[in-house]
Amino acid sequence: MRAFVLFLFSAVAAFAEGERAGDFDYYVLALSWSPTWCALEGDDRGSPQCDASADHGWVLHGLWPQYHRGWPSHCKTAHRPPSRRMTGEMADIMGTSGLAWYQWKKHGSCTGLSAPEYYDLSRQAYDSVTRPDVFRKLSAPVKLPASVVEEAFLKANPGLTPDMVTITCREGRIQEARLCLSKELEPVPCGRDTVRDCRMKDALFAPIR
Repeated sequence: MRAFVLFLFSAVAAFAEGERAGDFDYYVLALSWSPTWCALEGDDRGSPQCDASADHGWVLHGLWPQYHRGWPSHCKTAHRPPSRRMTGEMADIMGTSGLAWYQWKKHGSCTGLSAPEYYDLSRQAYDSVTRPDVFRKLSAPVKLPASVVEEAFLKANPGLTPDMVTITCREGRIQEARLCLSKELEPVPCGRDTVRDCRMKDALFAPIR
């Protein structure tokens, strides 16, 4: 019975909303492989992120405040929401201004930062990570173990260790690289609920359009 109660408590902690802004332990920097999102969602939406001229590879999905167990979302904040100009200026690394808006609403509001500060920090975090060049050189779809993608990030970022990065898959494709960072954007070990590596041996990895 006690174990069941603890399970319910942890589930509620993970998915509760409206927590106090600024109360969290570390960040998860989520980098999405744009061709995967476009194939699964973006093409159907006619998203400009998926235009061949956009040339997107690893885009910033978001910078997410995280607890050691669970995460806050949609926090109450006294800061004003971002303007269209602010969200539009993030499209170069996030793909669309709509994603930038959504990330502020769900995650940025929990940082305790203003919208401009959150976007500035998100860009700093994105720039602090070296995205492996090898994936930009693909000319055709390949199937590979998800562990190969993790190894490429570890090689390109000597400060990372395997417990600081996780690769996710979705519908048989490489989806995201998620890296754990301190509030000062230094690499840190991920919490147990963040380290959920994809175990696929033949995940599809599509080239940049």
